[in-house]
Amino acid sequence: MSPPASLGTVREIYDGALTSDIQVDTFRNGDQLFPVRVVKHGARVQPLPHARDKLAAVEFSSRGKRYDLVDYLALNRVTGLLILKQGEIVFEDYELGNTGATRWMSMSLVKSITASLVGAAIHDGYIESIEADVTKYLPRLAGSAYEGVSIERLLHMTSGVRWDETYTNPQSDRRRMLEAQISQRPGAILDLISSLPRASLPGAVWNYSTGETHVAGALVAAAVGRPLSDYLSDRIWAKFGMECDATWWLEAPNGLEIGGSGLSATLRDYGRFGLFLLGGGIAAGERVLPSGWFEQASKPQTVGGIAVNYGYMLWPVAAGAGSPNETASQAIGIFGQHLYMNPKQQVVIVVLAALPKPSDSAPILDEDFFAAAVTALG
Repeated sequence: MSPPASLGTVREIYDGALTSDIQVDTFRNGDQLFPVRVVKHGARVQPLPHARDKLAAVEFSSRGKRYDLVDYLALNRVTGLLILKQGEIVFEDYELGNTGATRWMSMSLVKSITASLVGAAIHDGYIESIEADVTKYLPRLAGSAYEGVSIERLLHMTSGVRWDETYTNPQSDRRRMLEAQISQRPGAILDLISSLPRASLPGAVWNYSTGETHVAGALVAAAVGRPLSDYLSDRIWAKFGMECDATWWLEAPNGLEIGGSGLSATLRDYGRFGLFLLGGGIAAGERVLPSGWFEQASKPQTVGGIAVNYGYMLWPVAAGAGSPNETASQAIGIFGQHLYMNPKQQVVIVVLAALPKPSDSAPILDEDFFAAAVTALG
């Protein structure tokens, strides 16, 4: 399928080959790159009132240099920044043509949404437990390297299944997955995943893998007997009170959602999802996630005797006791997408951005800015 001429292609996105204007236009029109399913919002909208006290000037150090808020927005090519304190807006800004109605591609930030749907399916009784084997719900993977892998190890990305996540290498497993998606053949991605060899014993090695998240999404869809988008809408998006519909890439028309990428939503609705997790997974007074899920999902793990800052597809922020980032965790996507949640300070920060390359490290460390913002808020 061919996107409009003003947009880039998905291959160009992962090659880091888009010039600035085309890249930004492409990221806010992700629903034109592949068939999508709509994640419907409901009649009730969770209010995000403006706080009486707004974020004051923020000045901080990062990588040995001094910066302020304007530097952060400009140098990190931020297209949207939302900061919530105790559920109220203390800062909101849109850049590079974005508005409050813009749906922006989440990249891997959506992995944390997919992982949360695993929690919802466990709480709803569709999935027996997090210790259950993946193949119990995806018998298609029986006999593959996922045989004997638990759902928890899948969420931790410690399955032991070989995976190369290199975005810019056309021969990597991540790019092979992208080509399977471009083929728009139902089941092509799971066919690829089922062919992967084992690289280590389950639980022995941590290896970041978008393939793991696609398996998690397929597992939830199989367990609940509904498309992932519909389940997300019913249990979280509409119930918690998102303001706008979201869209989610499909592997093929009417096929599976791409569990690890391709969801597009507005800045404020990403913020509301952060509030949902920060509040323990309660929506409209109803428990959606198991008690303690977010705390467990945002904990570091030890794999093969090595400390790994990764939970259930969430990234705990490395911070010592007394740091402004203490207890914080993030959902992160390439090109500079962040959903930062700090339970101790009751702060949620959403950053939407357009860094030039998928492997780019932002000029200013986002965690340094987050710590400075939390400190400024008191």
